[in-house]
Amino acid sequence: MPHERHSNNTIQHWTDKWVASVSDYSIFAISAEGRILSWNSGARTIHGYEADEIVGQPLDLLYTAGDRQRGVPAAGLEIARRKGRHDTEGWRIRKDGTTFWASVVINALHADDGQLAGFVKIVRDMTDKKAAHDAVLESERRFRIMVHGVTDYAIFMLSPEGLVTNWNSGARRIKGYTADEIIGSHFSRFYLPEDAAAGLPQRGLDAAAKDGRFEAEGWRVRKDGTRFWAHVVIDAIREDDGTLAGFAKITRDITERMESNRLLEDARKALFQSQKMEAIGKLTGGVAHDFNNVLQVLRGNLELLDKRHAGDVWTRERLDKALDAVERGAKLASQLLAFGRQQPLQPVVINLAPAIRGMDDLLRRALGETIEMETVVAGGLWNTLVDIHQLENVILNLAINARDAMPDGGKLTMELANAMLDDQYVTGVPDVPAGQYVMLAVTDTGTGMPPEVVEQAFEPFFTTKAEGQGTGLGLSTAYGFVRQSGGHARIYSEVGYGTTIRIYLPRSTETAVEPPPRPSVKLQGGTETILVVEDDLKVQSTVVDTLSGLGYRVLKADSTEEALTVIRSGVHLDLLFTDVVMPGLPRSPEMVAQAVRLLPGLKVLFTSGYTQNAIVHGGRLDPGVELLSKPYSREQLAAKIRQMLRATGATEPDRPATLAAAHAGTPGLRVLLVDDDVALLEATSELIRMLGHEPVITGSPDEALRWLGERTFDVLLADLAIPGKSGIELAAKAVQLRPALRVIFASGNEMPDAPALTFNWKALRKPYTLDQLSKVLDSSRP
Repeated sequence: MPHERHSNNTIQHWTDKWVASVSDYSIFAISAEGRILSWNSGARTIHGYEADEIVGQPLDLLYTAGDRQRGVPAAGLEIARRKGRHDTEGWRIRKDGTTFWASVVINALHADDGQLAGFVKIVRDMTDKKAAHDAVLESERRFRIMVHGVTDYAIFMLSPEGLVTNWNSGARRIKGYTADEIIGSHFSRFYLPEDAAAGLPQRGLDAAAKDGRFEAEGWRVRKDGTRFWAHVVIDAIREDDGTLAGFAKITRDITERMESNRLLEDARKALFQSQKMEAIGKLTGGVAHDFNNVLQVLRGNLELLDKRHAGDVWTRERLDKALDAVERGAKLASQLLAFGRQQPLQPVVINLAPAIRGMDDLLRRALGETIEMETVVAGGLWNTLVDIHQLENVILNLAINARDAMPDGGKLTMELANAMLDDQYVTGVPDVPAGQYVMLAVTDTGTGMPPEVVEQAFEPFFTTKAEGQGTGLGLSTAYGFVRQSGGHARIYSEVGYGTTIRIYLPRSTETAVEPPPRPSVKLQGGTETILVVEDDLKVQSTVVDTLSGLGYRVLKADSTEEALTVIRSGVHLDLLFTDVVMPGLPRSPEMVAQAVRLLPGLKVLFTSGYTQNAIVHGGRLDPGVELLSKPYSREQLAAKIRQMLRATGATEPDRPATLAAAHAGTPGLRVLLVDDDVALLEATSELIRMLGHEPVITGSPDEALRWLGERTFDVLLADLAIPGKSGIELAAKAVQLRPALRVIFASGNEMPDAPALTFNWKALRKPYTLDQLSKVLDSSRP
């Protein structure tokens, strides 16, 4: 092939000249078919191949697998063939498999006769420069994203003449213009007309151009015409040669910041006040708990004494004074709990209009003849969820305070209206959500209060009255009740003109009901069976004596565990009367839940001086829960129990009396009761006594055998599982001592398989009812 040899010699001649003058480039020749014909030292450095490794190989070897699949090598040669030259950049691969970013030039070479002789390819490693270039581009991209993403600042560029050239999202938020609306406009349109006319915008640019930076504050105008107070910085931007390229302008709306600072300060003060009130509330709640227990012991025993010594005038007079003191103490404790937001509320959905109007007579009597009273009710009044009886007490307290502020007479106005508390209003008021409320305002024309008094008026024990004329708990009680009800209270007052106290209670969209009647305190007893669960033995003793005096049959337990033992024994119970806060486990509400499962018809009445959220959640009694707060009077206790027991409509409470009457005239049995559970012994013995029998109790099998040797018994009622000796062993020895003795085994399990017993016996499965106990005893008669 003489022609091909001639072409190759020509190509070699040219490549030798290139190689002789260039060392930082990979320069090599390629045949028209795409095979490498030569290899210089630069090619060896950049690509990693020696000449004898690469010459004769296809050009594809230097490309990545992806480029080879897409036919990039052949396409580059084709472009060079058609156009004479092809410039490109891309990833190339070295011998060791690593890649680099290459700048490539391919030149087509032609023979003297114009035919394509091949190609010369020049490659330069541009990896470092590409990395630097990419880093710059990425930095610029991130900067643009960052600037555009800033929303608290308006950041935009100005031309040297003051025209807006770009616009970030913060500028749109603060000034109200979109980029399309503002780019190309002069920035003076952001200034007040009078400032723009005075040349203020241009002076800012001139100062920035001269000093490099201009900073100022002033009024600016938004698109909608509203004003805001702006903090402005203008920086001059210059080219490398110092030529002014334009300005960077940063604007911040510090009206919002200043308002936020003001609101933050208000909120900080409000939070401090709220925390202070919360701390005092927790303290007063704990004090009220112990105080109420003490008062309950005093009140109960005084009433028992009153019942016994009612005919002694001297004693009766002093008892009345002592009971009056207990009443005052109870009211004080109630006020402390109200302030601490720990009184149990029983709210109902009502419309306040009829409820407030129903208080007119009461309020007029409390205010006296010198004070005029007016009630104003707005049309379409919304409903609210509130404990109406507690609200009535609050209104009465507010009216009495108003009366005291008008010693020479005046006018009291009560106003009811719908109200909307918006976000701006509630910002400085902790824990009060924006929304719809029912507003109750009590306004007097009295002496009024200075600002420093208004600030402290809701605090407990703060009073401006003379010593002995007030406890300082009236307004604090109102405040605690309103906050516990999810509402808000505020005082408006001016010295010499009077005071308005506004109470906001959340609106309820549910249907209103008739306000519940005030509970009756009529003294009435009964014959039902009540279990009293109380860990304070003095309180327990007083309650047991009070209920027994009212005719009830009373069982007692010192703990919730003892109470469950009594309940599981099968004793008939009509009502469980338990303190909410009991030591140990299970907790009182959990004990009640188990009791109701065991005795589905059981009525439960809680009592406490302080609920500690056991049965009160969100300041409200749990649904279906009945509570008698300590200290309570004998009349209140009697009325509450009768109210609950009457609700059953059953005749079961009279069953023990009926059973006892059925055995009237029949000799009672002498029953030896043996069980290691003391509480169960006491409860069962009471049942046996109710049925007209004579019980003797012991927890010791040995003591039972000793008594059997000394005394005669008709029936042995023994638990199957007694520590030290089983019930069967005890019964066998007992029958040896007293062959006529009848045996009843009581157990929570089935009677176990036992060898044939030589004596008569019966089984009583726990828990058993009073009927079952009566029948098994009757069947054991001679």
